[in-house]
Amino acid sequence: MDMKKDLKSAAAIIMTARPLKGSGFKRYLLPGCLLIAVVIIAFIIMGSVGKSKEIQYKTEQVRRGDLVVIVTATGTLQPTNKVDVGSELSGTIKKVAVDYNSKVTAGQVLAVLDTAKLEATIAQSRAALESAKAKAQQAKATVTETLAKMEQYQKVWNLSGGKVPSQTEMDAAKASLERAKADAANNAAAVSQAEAALKANLTDLSKSVIKSPINGIVLARSIEPGQTVAASFTAPVLFTLAEDLTKMDLHVNVDEADIGRVLEGQSATFSVAAYPNRTFDALISQARYGSSTTSGVVTYETVLKVENADLSLRPGMTATADITVRKLENVILIPGAALRFSPPVTQGKKTSTGLVGALLPSPPKSDGAKRDATGDSKNTKQVWVLKNGQLTPVSVIVGASNSGATEVISGDIQPGTPVVTDTITGGK
Repeated sequence: MDMKKDLKSAAAIIMTARPLKGSGFKRYLLPGCLLIAVVIIAFIIMGSVGKSKEIQYKTEQVRRGDLVVIVTATGTLQPTNKVDVGSELSGTIKKVAVDYNSKVTAGQVLAVLDTAKLEATIAQSRAALESAKAKAQQAKATVTETLAKMEQYQKVWNLSGGKVPSQTEMDAAKASLERAKADAANNAAAVSQAEAALKANLTDLSKSVIKSPINGIVLARSIEPGQTVAASFTAPVLFTLAEDLTKMDLHVNVDEADIGRVLEGQSATFSVAAYPNRTFDALISQARYGSSTTSGVVTYETVLKVENADLSLRPGMTATADITVRKLENVILIPGAALRFSPPVTQGKKTSTGLVGALLPSPPKSDGAKRDATGDSKNTKQVWVLKNGQLTPVSVIVGASNSGATEVISGDIQPGTPVVTDTITGGK
């Protein structure tokens, strides 16, 4: 080997070196030290060379097959329609007709308020209405009376040629008639007002019976019989209903780097912690444009439709969804580990610089060589194959990828070619 020749040459030079002036041990001290140093360095270099020979490489074959590209996102399951049912009235809860998980239909009674006070108010409103009607009837009679009197005056006026009654009496009769008509209109308005007040009280009475607005199931109940409901400013939530849990929505947050590939109509699968060995199917119904930022991470809410015929899924469950964004058939696939592999430092090109070159580090590679290896395009990658036991780089242009494989669009590589994915170091 060249290294052995270098070592022999160095030893010969040391042995033929002129000894130091003087006699005895001191004359051979310097040549002896140099010889010992050469031997030590030789053992170190030969040991490192022996170790380098122990490096082996793990390979996987390039294959042809189908590639499925997925985007993973997490979110929660929610009912397709969730309704909070409250009370517009204040009062005491007299009866609660449903409990948690009760299935309800639209119009079904959920709870009833105590209506004793409302019924008394309605009685007062009815009495006020009757009084207003009586006054209106009385005012109507007054109008009839004053009108008859006015007609009598007018008849006498015409027969007397305008002499009787006097003009003052005629004006007074006309004024009385106008006042009677005004009173009649006022009392008619009072009747309408009393009717409206009665109608409002009857409406409140109907609202004292709290009914379900939808067909669904009771998710939450926050009242008990005897509890007081105060609806002064905002309507308190008494029940939370979910409409038809056989169909649910999965709301997931998709990262901004992936949202461009997520489209409505794409299929997905998801899993929940309650059923670790089961996957559920879903379909994207909305990819919303509104974003949200959490700890500097921008995400976009995406809604997936879920079938839940057996009611195994429940609102609020956390789900991890795999959205299928692309499917490729019969393409050349390369293992993802092959693109991440880089050769060990000891595999650099050997130089014939002899002993000095082995001891000194090699100069760094220039940027131009690095550009030649990797290419200008971000889709151009480099993989390594073994030719005659030596690592050889091969440039390829890649396309879509998932966690295990990457599509090869072009490059000097064919299915069945073993590519290096890792190193295996064995000690002998």
